[in-house]
Amino acid sequence: MRFSSTLCLVLSGSLLGIPALAQPASNSPLYNTVIQKLREGKQVFSFTQVKNDPQAYCEAAKHYDYTWFEMQHSTLEFRDVEAMIAACPHVRAIPMIRLPDAQEWHIQHATDIGALGVIIPTVDDVDRAREAAKWSRYPPVARRSSGNGQARSLWGSNAANYAKTFNDNMLVVVMIETPTGVANAYDIASVPGIDIVIIGNNDLSVFSGFAQDDDRYQAMIRKVHDDTLRAGKIFGQANAIYATGHPLSKDAKFFQNGPAFDGWKPAGVSNTSAPPPGEEDAPGKKPPTKKDK
Repeated sequence: MRFSSTLCLVLSGSLLGIPALAQPASNSPLYNTVIQKLREGKQVFSFTQVKNDPQAYCEAAKHYDYTWFEMQHSTLEFRDVEAMIAACPHVRAIPMIRLPDAQEWHIQHATDIGALGVIIPTVDDVDRAREAAKWSRYPPVARRSSGNGQARSLWGSNAANYAKTFNDNMLVVVMIETPTGVANAYDIASVPGIDIVIIGNNDLSVFSGFAQDDDRYQAMIRKVHDDTLRAGKIFGQANAIYATGHPLSKDAKFFQNGPAFDGWKPAGVSNTSAPPPGEEDAPGKKPPTKKDK
């Protein structure tokens, strides 16, 4: 069995037969509600925040499981995300950041400003996965260093309290987005400290040259699914249209975007499960449903 920090991932005894996050080894409090929902076998969805707009962020964050702060494909800076998190601390949606890469300073900045999860794109090999895990938690399980930032006041009564509880409340998500990543999926998922593996659906289509309704594309998704579960980790897909009606929907637990838990929709948005602008698949190509398979 693989261990992720002081969190271990075990096969659930539920009828769903999906991996679940086990109880932490310590008695530290759990303030990352996404972890609790994943333990219960629930699907989790986000609102993607791409602009520095504290008012819009604080409103949307009332209605989702977590916020996907987009720093790979936006001009957001860490000071922008820091200000938004500070504008409504302890709002329902857990702050998570998609970073451009797995560099130490990016992950240190993300966690210091209060993120309880990082999402690392285009993970093709074990080396990148190890870098993601290496800087995401405190010793002795990883190498995050102690620094100043608002995180300790947001999530702990003081610096010592935060440092003792953080590891059990952190999530490290890696994205498989290329055929190379698909080929290495089991080794990537098996890296200690990696908690969740998700498909970057649009980029996998672009890099492979296969539309999402192509059987060859679907075979790649299934391989990543099988490898992730075999490694004892949580499987997900960036595109929330895979949350229902797809052969792998019952095992997919982590999504970008998707429905709010209370039915709320932002003004002008009719389909909250649609990919963010710029990440749509080719026109007319839709993932197959169970009826198609």
